[in-house]
Amino acid sequence: MTRKAPRHAEAERNDQALLEAAKKVLAVDGAHASVAAIAARAGVGIASLYRRYRSKDELFQHLCALSLDQWIQAAERGLAHDDPWEGLAHYVGACVEFSGGSLGPLAGTIAVTDEMAARFTRSDELMRELVERAHRAGVLRADAGTMDISLLIEQLGKSSLIEQLDRQGRTDLVDAAREARRRTIAIALDGLRAGHPPLPGGEPDPALLTGRWDHSPPDGTLVPTRPS
Repeated sequence: MTRKAPRHAEAERNDQALLEAAKKVLAVDGAHASVAAIAARAGVGIASLYRRYRSKDELFQHLCALSLDQWIQAAERGLAHDDPWEGLAHYVGACVEFSGGSLGPLAGTIAVTDEMAARFTRSDELMRELVERAHRAGVLRADAGTMDISLLIEQLGKSSLIEQLDRQGRTDLVDAAREARRRTIAIALDGLRAGHPPLPGGEPDPALLTGRWDHSPPDGTLVPTRPS
């Protein structure tokens, strides 16, 4: 197996640290999150950061692409399960655990790159395959679709209790909070199983999530996009 050059391996470690730091800082500061705050939380020097990324937007675009990679990996591992329900449950649980949708505060503040769009398309394809497979097996309620699951993941991924305890430095309670979140995920997943009464209304339109990523460049032209 080819070993990665030390500099490349360090860059990858920094990327992952920055991604995790960005999720935490964005959860508190929203779109006003500063690069300095993210770098400090990640333990990455601000000077070295700007040697690699030309702007705050470029950094955030890269972090969004990395986040989409996590969605793709979760879906691929879900599809590797022989059991359609277990595969879907793995996908939902994994996405919640890595706080899928936590970069949502960036929606509409940065332009969507071709790289981001391509990864979203792949992520969307894999998720649809997971959902269609579960529907064909009769284990996923017929009136639940990809948008329902995307919204469920985003809402469950925003675990204010864990974030609050983390900010307070209450490491003694964080494990219990994570266990409580796993129970909440299990409760939510049970609601997706076939056999329940119909859900109210119809499946939300995809524009409910994707529309927030519309970005107006300086010339005022609206650019429709579809990232996570």
